[in-house]
Amino acid sequence: MSFVSHSQGLGSGESYPSFSDMNLDPKDGKPVQLRLDIERLARERPNASWYNPKRKNMWRFGGLLGLDIDDVEDRKNIVSLGEGYTPLLPYSDHPIAKKASFTFRIKEEGHPVQGFGRNPTGSFKDRGMSFVVSAAKKLGLKKLSVPTQGNAGDSLTSYALEAGFEVVVAMPDNTPMPIMGKVAALAKIHPKIELELVKGTIREAGALLKEKYAPQGYFNVATFQEPGWRIEGKKTLGLEICEPEFKDGKWSVPDVVIYPTGGGTGVLGMWKAFEELEGLGLIGSKRPKVVCVQSEVTKPLVNAFDAGELDTTLVEAGSTLATGLNVPGGVGHFRVLEIIRESGGRAIDVSEVDMAEELQRVYRDKGWWISPEGAACSAVLGKCFDSGLISKGDSVVAFNTGSLEKYLPDVRHLITTCL
Repeated sequence: MSFVSHSQGLGSGESYPSFSDMNLDPKDGKPVQLRLDIERLARERPNASWYNPKRKNMWRFGGLLGLDIDDVEDRKNIVSLGEGYTPLLPYSDHPIAKKASFTFRIKEEGHPVQGFGRNPTGSFKDRGMSFVVSAAKKLGLKKLSVPTQGNAGDSLTSYALEAGFEVVVAMPDNTPMPIMGKVAALAKIHPKIELELVKGTIREAGALLKEKYAPQGYFNVATFQEPGWRIEGKKTLGLEICEPEFKDGKWSVPDVVIYPTGGGTGVLGMWKAFEELEGLGLIGSKRPKVVCVQSEVTKPLVNAFDAGELDTTLVEAGSTLATGLNVPGGVGHFRVLEIIRESGGRAIDVSEVDMAEELQRVYRDKGWWISPEGAACSAVLGKCFDSGLISKGDSVVAFNTGSLEKYLPDVRHLITTCL
């Protein structure tokens, strides 16, 4: 059996059953997350015997995940397509890193690299959706829905098909065509898949699902709306950047993490990973500075951070190349802001011009097809160094959360000028 002891409200602190088909915390309407019995894990799997680095996907962490692949019963429910175990690409020749003398690496979630795992739909969403569908299978659920800016819908569709579920995806009608087209094509040939297009953003998509599909029995697995499952999948990002395989045989945290932040599930997931690794005695109390990057046209976190607010206020979404960042507000943003401040980090915005120019530069210099969200992260390196967030000698990790191919044709003009 897994080492989950209970679920817990992120705001209320209230305890709930380990696995249930609840959405938000009924006490305060905020998200919940799974809590592991770390002491029992350490006792029953001593010397990190839960960890299997030979397994080339995110399930390499065994009992440190909410579903334990080394447990016979849990294994029956796990739906995996090879997600996770992605590389940290060395990038210390980036002009800013080179000039300022810090180590810079990019966590590559979009394109497969030989010798590593592979996110099957080309984005970090696969980590969360693998756990979502596995947990839903454990509970006997059969119908799932998700509002999305794009990648989450693509991902859920793939995992739901693997599990034989029915699924409804609702997305804005300006979602990049490669993503929208893939889901639409699958919806045409699979009777268990439905696609709904809406005017607006993920917010309007969520409203449609609540009104039309919740009464039909579809369980909503939107960001933070499911009971901590996507957090649990995304925490593997934090575990992987600490792995001894990449750190001379020792578990350790980088000094700075730069993360493109829409809803912010990955921020909570990584923070949870660091907390659990400390509980196991594998790292100390040091945490990376967390830098959350948003587009200047849609920046609820940046506004709230700069104003000293405890939570975000809904903003009007703009038009950005980084569609994954076009999130006008989020029910988990209060906790993202807490983590930024606890870490000594910052919420920072990037201009559309700087994002596009960085995408071009990375493609020209390295040949890497990073997403606009990934380009947004490396585009703020200069601001981070100038403001003291990054210091000389630091270890810095930024996240490329998806493949550039998923954003064609909207960004084709940027890379063709580099050829």
